[in-house]
Amino acid sequence: HEAGGKIVLQLWHTGRASHSDFHNGNLPLSASAIKIEGDEIHTPKGKKPYEVPKAMTFDDIKRTVQDYKKAAVNAKAAGFDGVEIHGANGYLLDQFLQDKSNHRTDEYGGSLTNRIRFLREVLEDSREEADGKAAIACRITINELLGEDGITRTEIEDTIGEIGEHPDLWDFVLGSWEDDSVTSRFGPEAEQEPYVRGLKDLTTKPVVGVGRFTSPDTMVHQIESGVLDLIGAARPSIAAPFLPR
Repeated sequence: HEAGGKIVLQLWHTGRASHSDFHNGNLPLSASAIKIEGDEIHTPKGKKPYEVPKAMTFDDIKRTVQDYKKAAVNAKAAGFDGVEIHGANGYLLDQFLQDKSNHRTDEYGGSLTNRIRFLREVLEDSREEADGKAAIACRITINELLGEDGITRTEIEDTIGEIGEHPDLWDFVLGSWEDDSVTSRFGPEAEQEPYVRGLKDLTTKPVVGVGRFTSPDTMVHQIESGVLDLIGAARPSIAAPFLPR
């Protein structure tokens, strides 16, 4: 703040991407009782396989919505200028959005509108609490790089069409954390542009994106060509602190 900057706190709930070792022996929560496939997770007691999570009850969902709202209150009280609701990268809100992890048959599962409902309620309650005094951003996965087995272009377009005006800022990311944070050895600069292009037209809210940007010219091109409104550049700014200037 002393240097004229703004700071936003990212709020996330890992859902099934966790372990009971972190929760006093209680199972992690998720949209449905479906275990993450594949890798193990590092816990305080060593490396252990993922567990079958507990499918959230209606009360679990409502309590978690209130937890997000309380977190926004705490962030504002602590001096943050806003919060970002993390609905991407396979965490809890994303687990509700994805068909493969959400097999619910109630109002939080099935149709895309139902799978969006949890995220919509978190955004609505957080914005209500912010009351114009803090920004509410939302990070969302726009493509899981899984073809028809993941979020499709049509689904993400429909999602933005339904809740495009809910946050004050959209933060678009690609695939899993590993896909989103690919290094320069394995991914070209601005590699996410083909996936992001066109989504900004579906909302009046500003859009920020990443994509391993290292060149100011490439960053400017993203803005001038209408792909993004803002550039996310944490790692290049660490490597070259004066790059944003």
